[in-house]
Amino acid sequence: MSSLLDDLAPLKDEFIAFRHDLHMHPELGFTEKRTSDLIASKLEEWGYTVERGFGGTGLVATLHNGTSQKVIGLRAEMDALPIVETTGLPWQSGQKGISHMCGHDGHTTMLVCAAKYLATKRPFDGTLHLIFQPAEELLCGGSRMIDDGLFDKYPCDILFAQHNMPGLAAGNFYFHKDAAMASSDTVKITVTGKGGHGAMPQKAKDPVVACAQLVMALQSIVSRNVDPFAQAVVTIGALNVGRAANVIPDQGELLLTIRTMADDVRKLVLVRINEIATSTASAFGCQTTIDHQNGSPVLINGAKAIDFARQTAAEIVGADHCHDSPLFMASEDFAFMLHAHPNGCYWFIGNGTEGCNGNPLHNGGFDFNDENILPGAALFVGLVEKYLKSAS
Repeated sequence: MSSLLDDLAPLKDEFIAFRHDLHMHPELGFTEKRTSDLIASKLEEWGYTVERGFGGTGLVATLHNGTSQKVIGLRAEMDALPIVETTGLPWQSGQKGISHMCGHDGHTTMLVCAAKYLATKRPFDGTLHLIFQPAEELLCGGSRMIDDGLFDKYPCDILFAQHNMPGLAAGNFYFHKDAAMASSDTVKITVTGKGGHGAMPQKAKDPVVACAQLVMALQSIVSRNVDPFAQAVVTIGALNVGRAANVIPDQGELLLTIRTMADDVRKLVLVRINEIATSTASAFGCQTTIDHQNGSPVLINGAKAIDFARQTAAEIVGADHCHDSPLFMASEDFAFMLHAHPNGCYWFIGNGTEGCNGNPLHNGGFDFNDENILPGAALFVGLVEKYLKSAS
């Protein structure tokens, strides 16, 4: 294990170039056709059997070696974000308003790099499934692949994925047992009243006042309904109501994001949002329509899987480069895969603290750290070698 970084070193320049190519050609969720074509072409060239079309543009690549019945799954995501890149790097996005500001180009590259090494060396006995997922940023690509029969057709004994994290030391790995990332729910609340003249408010049912009151009332959920030792966030990211000073509009709209670290807290918060929205609007003579637009569960790491990943990482980069991870209230739709397949886990690789590598995710000045390609690929390779240990 300790020699894996040296073994992978000859691939470094090839896969930095591969990553830069992906970065210059970003694609949004469910439109990752070029990315998927490129990955499939490489993997088929190296001897993998590839099936396309899972979750739209997703794909699964399979490599068998030896006679063991054991099966491991590795996953990476492919999609970019609707963000203007401002890095000014030579490999900056060539697509206006679309860019890889979350590092999915790097995650895909780490897995493709590992795939080439594993296909060339074949240091395992069993079956390897590589899962390339679309639309992670939409928090539904993973569930779409599952609905398309991912684990029915490609069952795995154990499942792994990783993500870069700016602000943490580059090339170091960070692990957290149990709940590691938050659930995510997007809710649209439409408040409908009766419009009228701003000088005669008594003849209207004012959704502006109802929406303003609702913004404040929703803040009471975390402070007064959620256990102080639990984690929850209710953010109103948009309030759209009215356009003129002397016109009371008919309707207003609020857009919310909700994050929690436990299923029972998630259910409580969603119930209270419905109750408070309905009762508050009613108090001002208005009605509500509540649209739960999407949701993903809490990401929960399997205890055995996370211990296995951390032990493997320690054998590759040293225990002093493996750390306990902080909790993150951000969300990740690999949670759907872990919900369907609990024997698996998700960890972070530090992206660095300087320059573009240290800028936050989802920021136009962010860039994935190319120095992470080999450590990330090495951990994927190490997990395959260790779990599918060859008798030879």
